Amino acid sequence: MTTPLSGTPITLRRGRYEAHVASVGASLRSLTVDGRDLVVPFEADEIRPVFRGAILAPWPNRIVDGTYSFDGAEYQLALTEPSRGHALHGLLAWADWAVVSATDAEAVLRAHVVPSDGYPWPIAVTVTYVLGDDGLTTTVEAVNEGRDAAPWGTAPHPYLSAGIGRVDDWTLTLPAGSYLEVTDDRLIGVGVKPVTERAGFDFREGHAIGDLFVDHCFTDLARDETGAATVTVASPDGAGGRMTFGTELPWVQIHTADRPEADLNRLGLAVEPMTCPPEAFTTGEDLVVLAPGASHRASWTIADL
Repeated sequence: MTTPLSGTPITLRRGRYEAHVASVGASLRSLTVDGRDLVVPFEADEIRPVFRGAILAPWPNRIVDGTYSFDGAEYQLALTEPSRGHALHGLLAWADWAVVSATDAEAVLRAHVVPSDGYPWPIAVTVTYVLGDDGLTTTVEAVNEGRDAAPWGTAPHPYLSAGIGRVDDWTLTLPAGSYLEVTDDRLIGVGVKPVTERAGFDFREGHAIGDLFVDHCFTDLARDETGAATVTVASPDGAGGRMTFGTELPWVQIHTADRPEADLNRLGLAVEPMTCPPEAFTTGEDLVVLAPGASHRASWTIADL
């Protein structure tokens, strides 16, 4: 049997929910509730479009020029976003993760970050997908298997779907008080500002996205008594989805998925809760440092409204 282009397929079912996971990138290929998409899907025998549904590790977002210093040493990563000259979304998004186990409602996948000149630390990464009555919960656990402390960050890259229409038709509710301003050309961070300083960026009460372009990181998140922050997207008919995540993810990248390809343009809203902001390997802001033998966990849940 030929393996599909997106890797080994896994199907999870529980109640009203059905999820499909692909081993390349440990990607969430689709998630539906009563047959309605909660994320923008792709086919099993299809090369995953961009980073749709992938797990990002050992860093999310961008490292400018692919260069950073850590513990007194300088490192150069391959530039995987050539148009802007950055190292983008870590080292495992196109790895074929091993399927450790899979049942009707739970799947465990594992991959290893192999030491290299640009990232010389061996990290074992395990992703667990659990489908419950309240949606799909994903947990990423990293373990430093090396002799030295290692920088670490992670995030998912789902494109949430509210069902009918595209991003322009939906309402976004995002409980963030600040955002990272970036340059227009290379999206390099220039400072954190209140969301009230940029037209349309205050989504705390929820408003229609319209034709607004967003490819920015948000923070200062309002959370409930359990420490959870929730982002929602809703269509005009009231359908939609929500993404909930804990305090280990203090930043969230939002992108309106503006693409030159008509079939991809603004098809879904990228919502990427992150352990650290863009360029954290350079700035050190909220960077997780894994001591030898230490582990780190981050979780999020995608569900119906």
